[in-house]
Amino acid sequence: MTPRDPQDADAAVGAVPPLPSTAPHGPDGRHGAVDPEDGGGTGDTVLGRRYRALTLGIVTVVSLIAFEASAVNTAMPVAARALDGVELYAYAFSAYFTASLFAMALSGEWCDRKGPLAPLFAGIAAFAAGLLVAGSAQTMWMFVGGRAVQGIGGGLVIVALYVVVGRAYPQRLQPAVLASFSAAWVLPVIVGPLAAGTVTEHAGWRWVFLAIPVLVLPPLAVMLPALRALPPSELSAGMNRRRILLALAVAVGAGLLQYAGQDLNWLSLVPAAAGLALIVPCVLRLLPKGTFRAARGLPSVILLRGVAAGSFLGAESFVPLMLVTQRGLSATAAGLCLTGGGLTWALGSYTQSRPRLEPHRERLMGLGLLLMAVSIAMVLLALIDSVPAWIVAVAWVIGGYGMGLAISSGSVLLLKLSRPEDAGSNSASLQVSDALGNITLVGLSGVLFVTFGGGDIAPSGTAATHQPAAFGAVYVAMTAVALVGAWVTTRLRPEIR
Repeated sequence: MTPRDPQDADAAVGAVPPLPSTAPHGPDGRHGAVDPEDGGGTGDTVLGRRYRALTLGIVTVVSLIAFEASAVNTAMPVAARALDGVELYAYAFSAYFTASLFAMALSGEWCDRKGPLAPLFAGIAAFAAGLLVAGSAQTMWMFVGGRAVQGIGGGLVIVALYVVVGRAYPQRLQPAVLASFSAAWVLPVIVGPLAAGTVTEHAGWRWVFLAIPVLVLPPLAVMLPALRALPPSELSAGMNRRRILLALAVAVGAGLLQYAGQDLNWLSLVPAAAGLALIVPCVLRLLPKGTFRAARGLPSVILLRGVAAGSFLGAESFVPLMLVTQRGLSATAAGLCLTGGGLTWALGSYTQSRPRLEPHRERLMGLGLLLMAVSIAMVLLALIDSVPAWIVAVAWVIGGYGMGLAISSGSVLLLKLSRPEDAGSNSASLQVSDALGNITLVGLSGVLFVTFGGGDIAPSGTAATHQPAAFGAVYVAMTAVALVGAWVTTRLRPEIR
């Protein structure tokens, strides 16, 4: 998995609006925590004495989540084959996002009702428990269940952390803390595949999951005093149960659709129909009107987020498995092929932030989607034995840069097209689109993979079965989706009235 733009998580599904508008009022009536020692001035930094422990704790927690995300890509091919569950390979990814969709909605409401401390610690506990379940799994379904528990933990944590930033830091320090969220992904993206590959090859894939829970204890101990000292906030009278139930219905519906897609027979139509009956009306209530017909302006911005994120992840999820089973690479080498994409993602995000490129925002997004389409199509060449496998690394460098251009530009356009009073709900819609895109397109990739013979790939310890058509179907489909996204960028400018 590649890093996310910090602007994109400000209102993760649980209707947590951008920090400046959601940070609770301090004693002086202004938004955000107020530092009485510096009078709200410039006497401290995020790593100064007052905030150092909390900042380091937050960055460490985000880094561990980021490391686990990058490590999973490396260890998954070995884990799936060892558990004789290659046909459920996509489930291991989509289960995480499906569960986190619900958990982010719950966390947002929980934070509003009780403050961020309880959901933060509950999320970290669930994330650690999911790692233990996945690492000790004896069947692929148990492994998928562990990944779902991880998703619940990850969804609770990410929203709670943003609320912590809003309550603990004055406004002048919040941008620096948000930047640290993105920076926390850089080292794990570089080190994660190599570390996970080395552990997988020498100690076994299980230790990629079992070793991480121990590492969450030190940052919790460091953060706890600062978290307990958070100023009181104006808590809401109750949870928005309707939004939580909508998110839960979407998650359950997505799970039913994925289950039906993995078992293609007439009986599968029953869970498929039930899944659609849950998803369609709920999604229509969670996203702005006109999103699915690419209406001009904001609806197309929100639609594009799901298209871009889902197509890239749908392809990326199967890259390590393809390199291990079709090209004979080690888990370490396969994971390293994705490393460059994380770095160029950051570079693309920086490029789009240059002031002189602001008038060309829509074209930047179109260029980003085209680069993604080229990148995914290039991976197809790796299925030809005469083409060197390192072409995948080159392709992902190109694709990562395109993602940096597209995703970050989408965040900027969202705020540009939103009225101040609608920024929070629109940001939440962006996150819903992101999660739905990941769930839907990773699930579609899994269906195509199984349909074209991917489930017949041999388990670990036996000769790899060549099934180029299974991987080819995934990459062709995701290339097509990215090209559709490039067309959607022509709809980003609102209609002139």
